[in-house]
Amino acid sequence: MRKYAGLALIAGACALNGLFLDALPLWRQAVFAGLAVAAYLYGRQVPVTRGWLVQAVVAVPALVYCAVNFSVGIGAILSQGVFVVLPWLAGGFRRQQAELIIAGRERAARLEQEQALIGERAALRERARIAADMHDSLGHDLALMALQAGALELSTDLTESNRAAAQRLRAAAVTATDRLRGTVTVLRDGAAWSTPRDDPVTALVERAVDAGMRVDLHLPEDGTPLPPLTDRAIYRVIQESLTNAARHAPGESVRITVHRAQEDTTVTIVNPVRASITQPAAPGSGLAGLHEQARLVGGTLTAGPEGHDFVVRAQFPSAAP
Repeated sequence: MRKYAGLALIAGACALNGLFLDALPLWRQAVFAGLAVAAYLYGRQVPVTRGWLVQAVVAVPALVYCAVNFSVGIGAILSQGVFVVLPWLAGGFRRQQAELIIAGRERAARLEQEQALIGERAALRERARIAADMHDSLGHDLALMALQAGALELSTDLTESNRAAAQRLRAAAVTATDRLRGTVTVLRDGAAWSTPRDDPVTALVERAVDAGMRVDLHLPEDGTPLPPLTDRAIYRVIQESLTNAARHAPGESVRITVHRAQEDTTVTIVNPVRASITQPAAPGSGLAGLHEQARLVGGTLTAGPEGHDFVVRAQFPSAAP
């Protein structure tokens, strides 16, 4: 209520000072100037939502006085309009203008912040994509390298020094794989399926066989191509499963079966669990990432021991998700 009382006080003082303007002394002219400045500053600083109503209420006595002496009453009303209403409106306009400028600056700052967040999010997505490529491609190749070094270590025509060198090479490859997985765990956070090498699953299996793995691959006879996302998802599941088999069960056979139905395609990877392994290697983020990535393309994935075997089973839609 104080803001309404202040505006009413200024308007009332101006109406009183506007009475009997026929002989206006100098000090009353100075009062008009002071009231105009006060009205402008009031409108500039104090928002009054019902200022028009206050002005009208203050002008009622002068309007009534017009019935007694029209010239005196109308002089008071005109004085209030010129020296209070107009400066008050000008002050309110300047206040709104300043608020709009501040709001515009805040909006620009928010837009800049949003753009920075969008850029940061794009950078995080790029980091996740790079991490996925590192894990799925480089981790697979390191696992095959360790497998080849293990096969070389068991060769009978090597000297003890060469066999020790092969053993160190295998241990270094395993250590590098573990460190790579640790780094990828930091970088990778819900990465989407990235584009792997543009080669079929058969080429991936052939590279694993050339490295010394025993792989039994069963593909559907139907040669109809799968949707790109589903095809790449199957590629990633098989690649990660071969990497884990080479890392955790070297020398064991791996059976890969891809079954395609009308609505979905199922890929199953089975390899025996090495009973001689009592201390499992540090878990990586590969299978954990595959669960979320399978969900992103509308599929499901399960991985875990079943009897004496470790089974990875993924199901993806045959139609484009």
